[in-house]
Amino acid sequence: MASSGDILVKELDKRASGQAFEVLLNPSAPDAKGEFPLPTPKKKDVSLEEIQRKLDAAEERRKTQEADMLKHLAEKREHEKEVLQKAMEENDNFSKMAEEKLNQKMEANKEKREARMAELNEKFKEKDKKLEEVRKNKETKEEDN
Repeated sequence: MASSGDILVKELDKRASGQAFEVLLNPSAPDAKGEFPLPTPKKKDVSLEEIQRKLDAAEERRKTQEADMLKHLAEKREHEKEVLQKAMEENDNFSKMAEEKLNQKMEANKEKREARMAELNEKFKEKDKKLEEVRKNKETKEEDN
């Protein structure tokens, strides 16, 4: 334990993070006067004009601060409007693109279905022709017999 004048330093247990100290200040004697007495600040006379000038300056600062805040809020609202507008445009673009893709898929499916139907109709026509041929051949064979 070390002491120096009015300061008392007491070492505490060592810790993993390092050493710890406790610093104690000795209380000064109750009858002892401070070494450096502080003089009371002298009040200067403040005139009515100076008070009014300070009030006007404070009012001007308040108005400026309020105007800055209103400007900041207006900028923020404008930014919000821009963000909303951009989001709406992106949503519209997405919707249009999705609709176009859907229409393209539907058109492709329709074309495939029509092609398949035409193919099947062609097959059926060929089968009908073969059946008709077979019937004619059968009828001609029966007539020959």
